[in-house]
Amino acid sequence: MEDHIITVLNQIEKEYEVKILFACDAGSRALGFAAKDSDYDIRFIYIHKQDWYLSIDQSRDVIEIPKEDTLSIFVDPKLDVVGWELTKTLRLYRKSNPSLLEWLNSKYVYSNHTGLVEKLKLLQETVISQKPYINHHLNLAKRNFIELQKKEEWKGKVYLYILRSILSAKWLQIHQQIPPVGFSELVCILENRQVESEVRELLSMKQRGEHCFTEKNKILNEFITHEIEQLGSYASLVTQKSVDHTEDLNELFRVTLKEAWK
Repeated sequence: MEDHIITVLNQIEKEYEVKILFACDAGSRALGFAAKDSDYDIRFIYIHKQDWYLSIDQSRDVIEIPKEDTLSIFVDPKLDVVGWELTKTLRLYRKSNPSLLEWLNSKYVYSNHTGLVEKLKLLQETVISQKPYINHHLNLAKRNFIELQKKEEWKGKVYLYILRSILSAKWLQIHQQIPPVGFSELVCILENRQVESEVRELLSMKQRGEHCFTEKNKILNEFITHEIEQLGSYASLVTQKSVDHTEDLNELFRVTLKEAWK
């Protein structure tokens, strides 16, 4: 599949006349949730040629294959390929976009050119703010937990994503740094061994392809409820970073534009 992914990325460059600067897997495989039949969620950052940026009207800044866009070659149905144009990416980076940060820290990398990711990681600790990151994961956990409680059949996959959001926010609270993408690394911060055991069993079930629970898990539900409340209190006290790094990101864009097409 990796060869096919590289072929698809190369074809995107040709047909859309862009340069792909970075590409990774940011889905269940990167998280460590994947079963044998799991899809591949490929995410990439791309840049256009200079003339695209000199137009008075900005064009679409996302490529989504096969959802919205097409390629002339076969694309495996298991592939979901989404790319963000670089200036869009840098604006989202400035806002501490959690999805983007997870792309940059994925261990499954298919393309990495011009040193863009390394440069962004050097800025990470000064640019990235805790508040939007924690609130993003807290809101995800709340929304998914509310929806889960409405259903008779409780899906293990949804449980895992709720737990992953909680542990990501908790990691940032404890360590004051961007959390790892892999779920198994996040589980290490759990202090309650009973909760940890339930979480690891849930993860094992998902990896075996067993997706559903027929009963609600009291241990996990109590943990989730407590942590949502605790993280909500913490998030209300966290302050947003006030330093504006726009000029640093502007310069990074200019340098990358030159390096990508030289």
